[in-house]
Amino acid sequence: MEETIQQENKMGIMPIPKLLMGMSLPMMLSMMIQALYNVVDSVFVAQINENALTAVSLVFPVQNLMIAIAVGLCVGVNALLSRNLGEKDFDGANAAARNGIFLSLICYVMFAIVSASLSDLFLRVQTSDVQIREYGTTYMRIISVCCIGVYMQLMMERLLQSTGRTFLTMITQSVGAIINLIMDPILIFGLLGFPKMGVAGAALATIFGQLVAMGLAVFMNIKWNPDVNISMKRFRPDKKILGKILAVGIPTTVVQAIGSVMTFGFNKILLMFTPTATAVFGVYFKLNSFIFMPVFGLNNGMVPIIAYNYGARKKKRIVDTIRLSVIAAVCLMVIGLIVFMTIPGLLLSMFNASEDMLAIGIPALRIICPSFLFAGYCIVIGSVFQALGNGIYSLWVSLARQLFVLLPSAYILAVTFGLDYVWWSYPIAEVASVALTTILFRKIYRQKISQL
Repeated sequence: MEETIQQENKMGIMPIPKLLMGMSLPMMLSMMIQALYNVVDSVFVAQINENALTAVSLVFPVQNLMIAIAVGLCVGVNALLSRNLGEKDFDGANAAARNGIFLSLICYVMFAIVSASLSDLFLRVQTSDVQIREYGTTYMRIISVCCIGVYMQLMMERLLQSTGRTFLTMITQSVGAIINLIMDPILIFGLLGFPKMGVAGAALATIFGQLVAMGLAVFMNIKWNPDVNISMKRFRPDKKILGKILAVGIPTTVVQAIGSVMTFGFNKILLMFTPTATAVFGVYFKLNSFIFMPVFGLNNGMVPIIAYNYGARKKKRIVDTIRLSVIAAVCLMVIGLIVFMTIPGLLLSMFNASEDMLAIGIPALRIICPSFLFAGYCIVIGSVFQALGNGIYSLWVSLARQLFVLLPSAYILAVTFGLDYVWWSYPIAEVASVALTTILFRKIYRQKISQL
């Protein structure tokens, strides 16, 4: 009980700037490490050849979908658990955690079976290049069958975040990332007596890091998270709690999954010109993770603060958290804008870029990066929607941005003006996203925040 009272004081009383920094900074650092190993993974794969890099880029939508499902469940559990703690419903918090673990295991089994079975078809639909298909199918099957590490690692880390123990999640993510970084060159190139496994080695290195991080996160919840009891002994699924988790989690999953649909569609548009353009697009996603991941880390620290104080009916703390989070996110995006605008060639060269890849990629990065400024605001407000239980608003914004604006404008620009103009679809989509996000935020503010 003493630990719970300390947690209540931290979330409900500590000054917002100090609280947000304390909650978010460990997550931002761990997200940066995650971004680093995502980039290094592709850097090593690019040393095999450009087809290997293209294959991994084509499989990215599947990885994104896998993470989308896991993150959606985690957001649903995080919002419900934090709100229960704010209302001092500790039994409800425990039930939310256990039902969340149950859902994660069910989703893992379903995703592994479906994704592994459809891997060959997924690659055949996108390309006729035999080598790219072979690389992609191998990579996709491994990450699909062994993705329990993703589901359980994310769930266990969110339980730690929900109770304010973000420093522990930084440790789990950092350990997993470091193991991946070490194992990548060993398994890809056959060092230290290991066989040379190529693309399969990259996939196995990622899986190994995830499994270690998962085990560590489970241990930390049992050992150092007394606010939540994750024991599954005599557990029975609760339909009401599962419904509450899914009510927030499904819109969040769909929001994330829309990114997979968009990436698949964008890759198809780029393949109208050359596979090298697809490789550039894949590299862009790896590079922008350095900018976007810290913002996601900021959000991970922000969501439980807002959810807790909404449960405790503390309006000023909610408003102050939102305002400070938006300012911090935009500042991070300004840094990204400067880097992408000034040294795009150097960034691409890390991926063994050919002359064609540089010719396509340098203008692409410079055209896309101004959209970062709008994205920072939209990402934060989208997480506010989720924290307040209105994940459907995030779904509307994501649908409008990626499927109704980004993809159609990319296709129109491609067939009308050519490859160099396709990238302008990003700034166009972000402007539309800002407008819709602002309208919906004003609505939720009137309905929920102003009434407190």
